[in-house]
Amino acid sequence: MLDLYAGTFEGKRLRRDEFVVSADEMPSTTGITPFAQLVAQVMGQEPYASARRVFWIVDNSSSHNGWAAADRLRADWPRALLVHTPIHASWLNQVEIYLSIVKRKALTPRDFVDLADAEDRLHRFEWYYEASAAPFEWKFTRADLAVLLRRLAARQSLQPAA
Repeated sequence: MLDLYAGTFEGKRLRRDEFVVSADEMPSTTGITPFAQLVAQVMGQEPYASARRVFWIVDNSSSHNGWAAADRLRADWPRALLVHTPIHASWLNQVEIYLSIVKRKALTPRDFVDLADAEDRLHRFEWYYEASAAPFEWKFTRADLAVLLRRLAARQSLQPAA
């Protein structure tokens, strides 16, 4: 997954017609059907509709967990590949960064008059963000992950037994 952010897959550079999509749900919008609808919405438009491959980076929530989810995706969209973040590491999914920004900047405080008010605030934030934001510059590499895991393992070995 980290290699995909760096533009490679299985040691080869991604081609111009290969794309990486990060996906996740905010609470109360989870499920197999909503995820399938999202995939259909994205895969049905360019450049994804004619892409050679589209890599979908997702966490391990029940709506897209395991081989069954990967098989469902491939059955509907043969050029789509499901790539799971490691368990308990959904923070490696770039969309988590964006959803965190949305939560802090658009959904706080939660003082909506009604659902339409919340929807309006989200749309206004989306327009603002698209006009002002710069792409995330992902710098966490496979090597960085290996260093982090070694540090965590060393710290774990220093912990007294319970």
